[in-house]
Amino acid sequence: MCKGECVTIVKKIKIIILMFLFTASLGLMSNTYSRYVASAKSDINVTFSKWQILLNNEDITQSSDSSINITPVIEENENIASNTLAPSSKGYFDIEIDPSNVDLSFKYTVELSINNEFIPDVMITKYSIIPETHIDGEEIEVISLEETSIVNALFYDNNVDEFSFEPFTIRIYFQWYEGENETMLDEDDTEIGLLATTEELTLEMSAEISFEQIID
Repeated sequence: MCKGECVTIVKKIKIIILMFLFTASLGLMSNTYSRYVASAKSDINVTFSKWQILLNNEDITQSSDSSINITPVIEENENIASNTLAPSSKGYFDIEIDPSNVDLSFKYTVELSINNEFIPDVMITKYSIIPETHIDGEEIEVISLEETSIVNALFYDNNVDEFSFEPFTIRIYFQWYEGENETMLDEDDTEIGLLATTEELTLEMSAEISFEQIID
């Protein structure tokens, strides 16, 4: 009787031992794998490109509808009173643009118009791009204006460390044309002068400036 019972007890003991060893092996494997688990967290900060444009020292990017005041300059003429318009007068007005706080390529468009219905010989004729580094007395390149708009593009240079656009001025030239193809007769010129004697006449010119990011 003992032999049979002993064999049965021994088998049960072996099974228990095997189950213990199996359980221990699973625990060891689990512990081994856990040593190869790691975690990390990092904050990723992306800097947005700057977009701030000053027009005649006014920040136009803060409003969807911005307007600025521009005072024209009538070039000195010993035969005409200062800052007044008459046949043969020439003048200009400046649009100062400061894009130094812009970090992307962009283009600008200047749409020009002049209310010259009663003085058709007054016209916008040309423009210049004057850099901030320009020195008075240096020659300025003058570009003939065949249309009523000026369109130029400025490109951000990633190859230059701490690149920054430089402020510049667009100078728009106008004149009261007197010459071969003039529209007004001498009598018309005189009539404008007489009218200005009795009431204040003003010539309205406008410049609408828009800026747009360049996207490939």
